[in-house]
Amino acid sequence: MKKLWDGLLSLFSDEEDPQEPFYDPVHLAAVCLLCLVAIGALYWLLWTLLAFEGGIFPKIKAGLAVLLTSKTLKDFSYLEGWLGNAVALIVCVLVLAALYRIYQAGQKRAPQA
Repeated sequence: MKKLWDGLLSLFSDEEDPQEPFYDPVHLAAVCLLCLVAIGALYWLLWTLLAFEGGIFPKIKAGLAVLLTSKTLKDFSYLEGWLGNAVALIVCVLVLAALYRIYQAGQKRAPQA
């Protein structure tokens, strides 16, 4: 019981081991902030791509129906928000391409087993 109590008290002591890595609360705050920004950006990207003004899929369906059949778009309400959906699609493709390049660069540096 004495060992447990001493171990608990050592957590709150001011003596620091020089071999232990330095803890900086600013780094923790920066990591938390960057995680929130990344989650917000991912939410915006997916919401704009899949939900804004009906999402991209009804617009692709209407576009393919016009191109491949003799139908015409009498009502252009299908195309509302197409610019936001297109920008989100482009950003999504660019982010995925960047992540793939980072992954490939990591694979080249990793030792082969």
